[in-house]
Amino acid sequence: MAKAYLVGSGIAGLAAAAFLIRDGGFAGPDIVLLEEQDREGGSLDAAGSPETGYTMRGGRMFEVHFDCTYDLLSSVPSLDDPAKSVTEDTFAFHDDFAWDDHARLVDATGKVTAAHSMGFSERDRLELVRCVATPERQLDGKRITDCFSPEFFTTNFWWMWCTTFAFEPWHSAIEFRRYLNRFVHLFKTFDSMSGIYRTRFNQFDSIVRPLLKWLTDQGVTLQLGTRVTDVRLAEGDALTATGLTWTRGGRSEEIALAPGDLVMVTNGSMTANSTLGSTDTAPALDTSGSSGSWKLWETLAAKRPGLGNPSVFDTSVPDSTWESFTVTTKDPTFFKLMEEFSGSEAGKGGLITFKDSNWLLTIVLNHQPHFREQPEDTFVWWGYALFPDKEGDFVKKPMARCTGAEILDEVLQHLRFEQGPQILESSIVIPALMPYITSQFLVRGHGDRPDVVPEKSTNLAFIGQYAEVPEDVVFTVEYSVRTAWTAVAGLLRLDKQPPPVYKGRHNPKVLVEALETLHRR
Repeated sequence: MAKAYLVGSGIAGLAAAAFLIRDGGFAGPDIVLLEEQDREGGSLDAAGSPETGYTMRGGRMFEVHFDCTYDLLSSVPSLDDPAKSVTEDTFAFHDDFAWDDHARLVDATGKVTAAHSMGFSERDRLELVRCVATPERQLDGKRITDCFSPEFFTTNFWWMWCTTFAFEPWHSAIEFRRYLNRFVHLFKTFDSMSGIYRTRFNQFDSIVRPLLKWLTDQGVTLQLGTRVTDVRLAEGDALTATGLTWTRGGRSEEIALAPGDLVMVTNGSMTANSTLGSTDTAPALDTSGSSGSWKLWETLAAKRPGLGNPSVFDTSVPDSTWESFTVTTKDPTFFKLMEEFSGSEAGKGGLITFKDSNWLLTIVLNHQPHFREQPEDTFVWWGYALFPDKEGDFVKKPMARCTGAEILDEVLQHLRFEQGPQILESSIVIPALMPYITSQFLVRGHGDRPDVVPEKSTNLAFIGQYAEVPEDVVFTVEYSVRTAWTAVAGLLRLDKQPPPVYKGRHNPKVLVEALETLHRR
């Protein structure tokens, strides 16, 4: 029987394993996930306890047209109610706790500012339409700033758009255009965020854990602590993987691949070299570039053309770094104050951005509990900032050099809460500094990301955020799942292909609503 070796156990690798079983006819014992870390899940991580503090580097948002993700998770039973699928549980949670954001933007005085108007001038609207209409290949090597005047970056639209999706002005115009086209149906509810879906718990608990249980119940092998260092390729015109080399437990091992065996590589990692701080210590930026996912891609790309250009994404750390933080407390004071401030109960309020903050801070109060085993007397919330290299407005040093307590202090001073000292005293704050977190948004050109199934490949595919899927948008779970489905369907030449990327711009009703939104006053 043919075997499949999947490098990386993030959502792309886990999804590929599931599609191999569900659609490809593979038996679970013939699938091996090779994971460099000591824990599965990749960037969909979440861990901790009330005593030490919870931590999650990020939280992914969903929307109704994540068709590949919902198709996959419709086959996976929920851990809380096995009679329901993970997809059904996600939709049910949205029905009960849909976002309705009343405090999307906060100004320099700590007051909620009206965000219903996008704040566009006629020039802004024209530039936006021009960007959407420009053929993608004409945007090769261009930044967002190459397409818009400086005033565009002071609009309500930009502040909401960049903090929802983590765009920065110097990022790729290609990716920005793709997001505009892909999410045009969300324009009309962008200030309330009511079109955004979230999972019941963090994504590790709500997606990774049930998917992993389903896979291991099928007999899939997960080999942790295994760093794949090389994929040997056959001589000749065809792209055929013939063997793997990995290190494990301090020893190097090699295996030969049999005819029919498949290899799928998660190339690159947006959370590689992440570091955590604590309430009393700042995280130390790791620029060593030691991640096996980047090294393996560099090794493969050097062997032959057509396998992408990793240096486009992993050599501009100042342009791809930002910082998040997770706050744990047993004191309900902050949650009560924020519910009064925002006009929404926890879990229904969506993102809150301090648009004038030097760090461009954004916070969110998750529905509680946000971790499956989180006690009732414990509260967890999360935030992040796009400019951690800048000096704070109140804490006079760059965020990247701040302790967790100093980051929380900055947030509390923006909010002008008198109970700030009490909240600080009762909180555990764990910051996470991520040097590659938006590297998939960096300026690029055609061919810098390899095709999921490269030309002339017989058994090798790339999956995850740094493989190329035309028209879909990176930095989403949907993108990773789509690459996995594309890889399985392509390598096995299956009739069942991923559904097409949703194109709301082809729907006249969606376009009219979007244009009306652009003209709101």
